[in-house]
Amino acid sequence: MALLRLAASHAEKRGAALYLVGGFVRDLLLDLATADFDLVVVGDALALAGDLAMDFGGALVTHPRFGTAKWHLHRDDPRLRQALGAATGDDDLPATIDLATARTEVYDHPTALPTVERGGIENDLQRRDFTINTLAIRLDGPAYGELLDPWGGGRDLQNRSIRVLHDRSFLDDPTRVLRAVRLGVRLGFQIDPETLRLLTQSLPQLAAVSGERLRNELDVILSGPETLRMVARLAELHLLSAIHPALDWDGWLEEAFERAGRFQPPETWGLQEGSIALPLRYAVWVIRRSMAEAASWADRLRVSRAEQAVWLQANQLFRELPRAIARGDKVSALTARMEAADALALAAVRLAHSADPAIVRAVETYLTQWRHVRPVTDGRALLELGVPPGPGYRRLLERLRAGWLDGEITSEEQEASARAEWIAQEVAHG
Repeated sequence: MALLRLAASHAEKRGAALYLVGGFVRDLLLDLATADFDLVVVGDALALAGDLAMDFGGALVTHPRFGTAKWHLHRDDPRLRQALGAATGDDDLPATIDLATARTEVYDHPTALPTVERGGIENDLQRRDFTINTLAIRLDGPAYGELLDPWGGGRDLQNRSIRVLHDRSFLDDPTRVLRAVRLGVRLGFQIDPETLRLLTQSLPQLAAVSGERLRNELDVILSGPETLRMVARLAELHLLSAIHPALDWDGWLEEAFERAGRFQPPETWGLQEGSIALPLRYAVWVIRRSMAEAASWADRLRVSRAEQAVWLQANQLFRELPRAIARGDKVSALTARMEAADALALAAVRLAHSADPAIVRAVETYLTQWRHVRPVTDGRALLELGVPPGPGYRRLLERLRAGWLDGEITSEEQEASARAEWIAQEVAHG
C-alpha cells in the first residue's frame, strides 16, 4: 500500500489518473493472494515510471510502442526504504510493477498484433479479455478507492462465470481460448454458455497463432498446480487437436504428467537445478507418437534446436530401448545408445517407462554409473607403448571401455592383457 501511494502521489504531480486493474482487483475481491500489480495511467506511463525510478532507484524496461514499462525495484535502495518507512520489509514488496498507458487497440485482422492509441480508462478496460478482468480501483486524488466496473465484472464474479466482452474477442486474439480454460479451472468458474459457443467457433483460428505465443500460454498451463485439470479441460473442449493433431490426452499421459510434477532427479544426473516438470511434460506429451509428429509439434512451437533434439531423442529411445533390452544387448551397446541422448531425454524415457523396472534400472544405472566408466589406458599410454597416433586409438579405447562395461575386464591386469592383444591385432591389420 505504501508503494502504491508513492506511485499515486507521483501520478497526481503529473496530473495523471492512476488505476489498479485486472487480475489483482479480481483476486482481491475473491480474497485470493496475488503478487501481480498492474497499474494503468491515464496519461504517460513511461514518464511516470521514469519519475519513480529516478526518485527511488531500480531499473526500467520500456516498450514505447505499447506505452508500457516494467519497474524493477531495488528493495535495498535507501531512497525507497526511507519513502516506504522502516516497518516495510522486503517480503512485503513485489519484485516488479507493471505500468501501462491507458490505450485502445484495433486489430487489422484476426491474430494480428493490435494498433495502439492512447485512450481513457474505459477504453483500456474495454480491450481486455474477460469481464472479471475489467475491474479497476482508482488510486489517486479524492476518488481514491473508487471501484470501476463498466462491463459487469462484479456480477460475473458473483456468478462465478467467465464471459468475453464482445463477439469478436476470440477472433481478435485466439489465445484467449486458452486463458479462458486456465482461468476457469484456477478459479473454479464456468465458461458462460454464449462465450463457450464463441470459443468453439473460433478454434480454427488457433492455427494462425504464432508458435511463440502458443508456447507462452502452454508454459503457464503446464507449470502450475492445476496442470492436469487444465489440460483435461483443453481436451474436453477439443482445443488440443485444434492446436496440433499430435496432441491428445488420456490416462497414461495424466499419470506421466503427475509423475513429472513430483520428479526429483539426483544431482548426479547432471540436470538443471529446480523443477524439471515443464520440460519433462513437453517431452512426454508426444513421446508415443511418430518421429514425424514429434518433429511437427516442435516446429509448431518454434522451439530451440536443442529442445527439439531432446524431444526427438526421447521419442526414438522410448521405442528403441525396450527392444534393445529385450534382445539382451550388452551394457556397452546400451551405453553407446544412451550416450547419444541428452540427460533430459533419458529422464523423459525413464518417466514414460516407469512401470518397466528393466528400463528404469538401465537408465538410472547409465546416468549414475555406466557413462562414467573409462579404461585406465588413455591416449598418452598408447603413445608410450609405441602405438602410432590415428583412428586406432579411438577403436582401442572404445574396446577397452566396452570390456569394463560388459564385465569382460575387471582389473588393470586384465586390461593390460586385453590391450596388448588388441594392439597386436591393430598392428597386424595395419
